[in-house]
This record gives sequence, structure tokens and C-alpha cells, in this order.
Amino acid sequence: MNFTMVTYIIGWILQIEAAFMLQPAIVGFFYGEADKSFIYIVTALASFLVGMLIKLKKPKTKDLYTREGFATVAIGWIAMSAVGALPFTATGEIPNYIDALFESVSGFTTTGGSILNDVEALSHVSLFWRSFTHWIGGMGVFVFIMAIFPIMGGYSINLMRAESTGPAVGKLVPRVQNTAKILYAIYLGITVLGCIVYMICGMKFFDAITTIFGTVGTGGYGILNSSISSYSPAIQWAITVFMILSGINYSVYFCLLRRQFKDAFSISEVKWYIGIILVSTGIIAWNIHGIYPAIGDSVRHAAFQVGSIITTTGFSTADFDLWPSLSKTILVILMFCGACSGSTGGGMKISRWLIMGKTIFKELSTMVHPRQVKKIHMDGHVVEHETVRATNVYLASYFFIMLLSLLLISVDNIDFTSNFTSVVAMLNNIGPGLGKVGPTGNYSIFSNFSKIVLIFDMLAGRLEIFPMLIILKPACWKKY
Repeated sequence: MNFTMVTYIIGWILQIEAAFMLQPAIVGFFYGEADKSFIYIVTALASFLVGMLIKLKKPKTKDLYTREGFATVAIGWIAMSAVGALPFTATGEIPNYIDALFESVSGFTTTGGSILNDVEALSHVSLFWRSFTHWIGGMGVFVFIMAIFPIMGGYSINLMRAESTGPAVGKLVPRVQNTAKILYAIYLGITVLGCIVYMICGMKFFDAITTIFGTVGTGGYGILNSSISSYSPAIQWAITVFMILSGINYSVYFCLLRRQFKDAFSISEVKWYIGIILVSTGIIAWNIHGIYPAIGDSVRHAAFQVGSIITTTGFSTADFDLWPSLSKTILVILMFCGACSGSTGGGMKISRWLIMGKTIFKELSTMVHPRQVKKIHMDGHVVEHETVRATNVYLASYFFIMLLSLLLISVDNIDFTSNFTSVVAMLNNIGPGLGKVGPTGNYSIFSNFSKIVLIFDMLAGRLEIFPMLIILKPACWKKY
């Protein structure tokens, strides 16, 4: 383990977070909340100084292999979340640090599950920071570092593999740094466009900027207790569109920018993603027609919730916990489904389900024709055995963590529906579940112990399991 290089990168993380933390401080001065802004500035200064101290010892080598990459990402996200929670406690708005840590982790991992009973009681500073953490975590802070600071040379890809989503990570262009720049340029472009569209539809600027942070980051933190239900149908439709756009693989947008339209529209994962959304929306709209007599309202609420759940955003326009069983079952299935790989969406990713389906058919075909040599293909390319193996291991690890987490939080003696959907919502970075953690509930009902379990689940879900598991392996920490 190259400890010096790992700590050096963590130092960069803390300094960059300090710069990010100055943004809500500026918002506080604008809204006359100077006392809160001062606390954010002090926290930012402390984070910057700690980061600078950690970086004093320069690494002798920039070697950053797979285990260092995964460990660095896991530790970096834990450190970033721990520091991000400090202002919530220091301002007194979330006095319990475990609650503040839950809120911070939920923000950075773009989960959107909250322990707050009254979101509107928060200051503008903290409301902005909650939503801004979604935007930071959506694309990933390590991707941001790679886009701005070429400090890791050719080893950057090991960090990108650990932080990016999907069964396999590729580069849009030969250089990793240029790939990171392109991703953030697209990310920023969608953010700006969404903010403008929201304001055109009637949102105030503060509402628009905080909501678009949660939309493109697929996070789901709202600034109103009613989430999105208080806004007009036009705004709800706009959010629906941008949620769905944010769940699409960013390589599609790259192809569109380069006018490679055939490549952009030939990705099977995206076709399945759009198809699942359309079919699910149609079934749910039909199923809830008795609750919303106007067909337009049924389609709007159905499309919004389908888009919100499959992209793991977690916004809501209605209490879907009151919908018929068929609709709720579809939404729970979509929780497991997830968005496209290479997007800001969470979940297990549609590409993994496609690989699993093709693997099943391959095994069945092999049973019928034992001597045949059959390869799995996606979009005209052979899926390497390493990718198939990693997918299988991911799924085994996923369900093991899910069942263990469910067992651990059951000590709180909360009903099974709430417990089960809590774990699923945390592992898939969705936010709301069903029962006591539904759209009108929150996670304050759990004990500190259960919150820590769910915090681990959120981090494991966002980092796709392996980085959080590898730091628990003693061999990971041995020096070369």
C-alpha cells in the first residue's frame, strides 16, 4: 500500500471540499444569515488546513494500483462526509452528530433519505449545502480532481474505476483527464440548462438551483416538506424530464455532441432504460386512475415517480405508499433496477441485469449443446469474462450486505416493510421507501446503531460495494 500517495490525495479532497463549502457561505450572506455563514467559513478553513498538513509529505512515487485506488476512494468519501456533517452540528440545526453524518452521507451519495422532520426550518445556508452535496457527489469528487489536477499520472483510471458506476468503466477519449473534463462539462451544461428551464416554468432562483442540484445528481433533497408536490404541473414535468436525462449513460451525450447519432441511439442499455420507463409509467397510470380521475394527473404522477425511482433520485409528487399494491410493487422492482451505467443514477444498473440475463441464456444453451463455444455480446462487443465474473461477485456481495443490514436494523423492532425498503433504498441510493420511511416519513425513527448501518449501505451503494469492502480486508493495508 502506497500510504503517502493515499494520504496525499485525501489532502486534496479536504481542500477541494473546503472550496465547495464557501459556496453556501456566500448564499448565507445574501440571505442575511451571516452567523451561519461564519460557521461554514470556519469549517472550510479547518478542512483546508488539515488537508494542507496531510499533503506536506510528498509521495516518492505516484504508484496507485487497484487496491490503493479503491481504498483511497472509500476513505476519501468517508472523510468528505464526516467533514460535510460538521456545519450541520456546529450551527445547531442537527445537534446529534450521527444524524448530521447521516444527512451528509445521504447528500454526497445522492441518496436523499433524511432524518429531518421539518426541512423548511433549516437556514438557506444549510438547505443550499444539503442540495449542493448532491451535485458534488453525483459525478464524483475524484472525477473532479482528475479533471482539474493531473496529480496521479497514468494511475487515474484506478480511481475512476472505483468511483464510477457500472460493471465496466471506459474512457471517452484516450486520456483520463480529458475524459473527466468532458464528463464535467456535460454535467455542468445539463445543470445550467435545467436551472434555466425550471425558472422559465415558474421557480424562484433559489428553488431552481437547489432542485436542479438534486435532479442532475439524482439525489432528491428538496427544500420543502412537501418535496415537489407543491410545485406546478409544468415544473413537475420539467423535473421528470431532467431526472430521466440524468439517468442516461453520459457516453450518449458525448456521441451526440460529436454527431455520432448512430452510436448514440444503438446502446441497448439505453433502449431498455427508456422502454422500462414507458411500460412502467403506462401500467401505474392505469392502476392509479381511480385515485386521480383526470388521465393527465395519473400519467404525470406515474411518470414522475417512475423517473424518480429508476434514476434513484427520490423526489415525490404524491404519497405513493397509498397507491395500489401493483403500483408499489413496480416501484420496488425499479428500486433494484437502477439507471444506466456511466450516469449519475444509482441502483444495480440495467447493464448488469442485461449481462445476467445473457449469462442465464448462455448457460441454458450450453446445457443443450455442451460442446458449443458461446460468447456474451452487448452492442456488438464481446463482454469479457472478467466483466461477467465481476458482475456475479457484485450481485453476491450486494445481497449479502442487504440481508445482513436487514438483520442488524431489525433490532429496532420496526415493521418489516419499513426495514426492508429502508435497506433497499439506502443500498440503491434512492431515499424514500415504504411504510414509516415512505414519502411522508423519514429515517429519524431508527437508533444511532441502525443509522450507522444505513450509512455504510449508502456509501457501499454509491461506490458499488467493492471499495467499502476492500478497506475491511487486513491484507489491503500491508506495505509492498
